[in-house]
Amino acid sequence: MYRHAFKPALLTLPLILAGCLSPQQDRQIGGAAIGAGSGFIAGTILGLDDGWLAASTLAGAAAGTLIATNTARNECAYADGQGGYTTGPC
Repeated sequence: MYRHAFKPALLTLPLILAGCLSPQQDRQIGGAAIGAGSGFIAGTILGLDDGWLAASTLAGAAAGTLIATNTARNECAYADGQGGYTTGPC
């Protein structure tokens, strides 16, 4: 049941929000969408039931979300999924 609900949301949410976001917010949404899509695909490949599929999708979105951007140094901080952060180029 959840599998059918996630597909339209994953495909349309970035398109709906793209016009009203700042560049930093756009990167955050993009990171969350890519992470959620990766979690969904991994859960589908592993054959997870609906509850675990939703959990893997949310975990992917959380791990993929861009947390902070330092535009002066072009360095971004990303959540590592374990409560910490790693930095790297934006």
